[in-house]
Order: sequence, then structure tokens, then C-alpha cells
Amino acid sequence: MTFIESHLAPAARKSGQIKLHGPNDFEGMRAAGKLTAEALDMLVEHVQPGVTTQALDDLVFDFAMAHGAYPAPLDYRGYRKSICTSINHVVCHGVPDSKPLREGDIVNIDVTFILDGWHGDASRMFAVGEIPRRAQRLIDVTYEALERGVAAVKPGATTGDIGAAIQHYAESERCSVVRDFCGHGLGRVFHDEPNILHYGVKGEGVELRPGMFFTIEPMINLGRSQVKILSDGWTAVTRDRSLSAQFEHSVGVTETGVEVFTKSPAGLDNPSAARADA
Repeated sequence: MTFIESHLAPAARKSGQIKLHGPNDFEGMRAAGKLTAEALDMLVEHVQPGVTTQALDDLVFDFAMAHGAYPAPLDYRGYRKSICTSINHVVCHGVPDSKPLREGDIVNIDVTFILDGWHGDASRMFAVGEIPRRAQRLIDVTYEALERGVAAVKPGATTGDIGAAIQHYAESERCSVVRDFCGHGLGRVFHDEPNILHYGVKGEGVELRPGMFFTIEPMINLGRSQVKILSDGWTAVTRDRSLSAQFEHSVGVTETGVEVFTKSPAGLDNPSAARADA
């Protein structure tokens, strides 16, 4: 994999190279990431039993419009919604609909905004009312796995270091790491180079360099790691119907470490834990 300065790369499309971004690009990502995080913060009070995922989708669309942004998933490769809502055994890419959330559900909400050409991409787990202890444990393990993946990011490290940190922790907690989906580069392109695997071997993969932008978004299952895609062509579920959870941040590699663009301004990066501490 080769690298290219972002200003030399083709505009708004993949070039097959890893883009290295400058200070102005970091400013763009900070703004897009902050707005995305604020949208997820806004949803906290709305994720309740009886609320439909379509209603949550409508809220996010309206929020984007009110802030001069656009939901990147809307019309992306034929997808017709503004967010993804993945409930219980849905691993990712769940499609919002008119079915109401139920007490005890857990739901991942994935939001990506385009703001001034930059993509902010993040997701969080939300508890719907009181949830089973095993569901809370899975959420906590998944959030810690994300945190460990982010902590592995620094110049000179590798993408394998990120995956190894996530895999080692998740498996030590008797959970499994989904291997069918991965994180990705982003910036002015929604899905760019490089791929960020959530499993791996320390020292392997692509070397991390200052100016790289990408997502880290581990999907962790209580049961086995295998998934399948439903007939809608989007929704991925666990084959054994075990619970699945996911958290996601957009990050940038700095000269000294990592900057998280999608950190919650309200400290709600793990809404379930924040509510439990209240």
C-alpha cells in the first residue's frame, strides 16, 4: 500500500492509496466529527420503549438539515435511510422501520454526516429501558475493545496492532470478534483506504503515519463470530442469533498519537454506562 498527500489525490474518490492529511484537513474532520457526535448525544433521550427506529432516522435527518450537513448513508449504493439501527442479534447495517423498540433491547445507532465535504462517522450502543445483565456486559466489553483499539494508534504502530488489541481483549472476555466487516479510511471519501481489521497480529499490516484518517468500529458477539446477510441485502445478523454490539469512532493519526474526532461533547460515548452511573 502506498501513501499520497491528500491535496495530490483525486477529489472525493478512492485512489487506491492511503491519503495523508494536513492541518486544514484535521479542522474539517473535527467539525464533521463533532456534529456527528452531537447527533448521537441528541438521540439519548429518544431511545425508549415504543419509539420506532424510523422515528430515530427522522430525527437524525432533521438534525443534519438544521446544521448544514447531509447523512452520508442516504442514497449510498441504494440505501434509503439516514442511519443504521442494529438491534440485539443484528451485527450492523440494520434498516430503520416502523417496528417499535422494546424494553430490554440493545441497539447500535450508526451516524455519518457529510459537513463541508468531510465525513464524520460514529456509532454507539443504546440500552432500551432495563436490559439483561449479559447484554450490559457485552456493551461494556465492546466499548473497552474500542478504547483499546484507539489507544494502539500512534505513528510507527501498525493496523495489526489495533486489531490485536481488540481481539486479545474481546476473546479474553469470552466474546468473539466479527471478521466479515472492518473499519476504513475516510475523509472526503466515505469508505477509503486502508481497511482496519479488528483482529490481527502486532507488527503486521500497514504502518500508521501522521495524517491518516480512519474508523475503528469493532463488532463483538456473545456467541460465535459468524454472520449472514438477510434478504434485504443490508442487514447482517449473527448466525447463532447471539447478541452483538458495536462502537465506532473516527480518528486521525497525529505526530504524537491519536485524535478522536467523534468524541461526545457531553461525555456520552457509552450512553448505557452513562445512564447507569446517573
